[in-house]
Amino acid sequence: MVEWITNTINTLGYVGIGFLMFLENLFPPIPSELIMPLAGFTAAQGEMNFFYAVLAGVIGTLLGALPWYYAGRFLGIDRLKIWADRYGKWLGISSKEMDAATKWFLKHGSKTVLLCRLVPGVRTLISIPAGTCNMPFIPFLLYSTIGTVAWVVLLTGAGYLLGENYELVEVYIGPISKLVLVGLVVVFIAWLIINRRKHSSKRRLR
Repeated sequence: MVEWITNTINTLGYVGIGFLMFLENLFPPIPSELIMPLAGFTAAQGEMNFFYAVLAGVIGTLLGALPWYYAGRFLGIDRLKIWADRYGKWLGISSKEMDAATKWFLKHGSKTVLLCRLVPGVRTLISIPAGTCNMPFIPFLLYSTIGTVAWVVLLTGAGYLLGENYELVEVYIGPISKLVLVGLVVVFIAWLIINRRKHSSKRRLR
């Protein structure tokens, strides 16, 4: 896998990065935790521009998120779960994971799309409940872009700093991303509480 990713990036450059990140969103077993750190390492060697590498990764990720979004929108969760039970093992996707992503979405709302872009294993699947729950396309694209930019910059920057040890990113990024997610959820909950207090105080003044 590492050799194939390396050859693709070395051969196709930015197009290769975008292509790999596109596939990573369609086929989760392909790890972005190796693709973007390698791009960062390549940028550190002066063979690639850091900004363009990030841009290619972001574009590829967003394009890869669209098929799952529209599949959820037009096929529905029940059909996709049946499909996942039959063929999902080849893509590393199960109906249980779809249920988990849907629960996340229903519990935390559309901003879950942003938060889950920072969590390996969920970041791809979150597009499905966004589609099945008929989340409007513009908010979906906006939240996906914000979360994707944060994720891609994190991975590419880590690869840039680690140099030849960029493969270590895959080992450590899981716990780090979970901490980031917890922090974002806490901030989101605090924001909700503050807003509710503001609204209640305004009602009292009336």
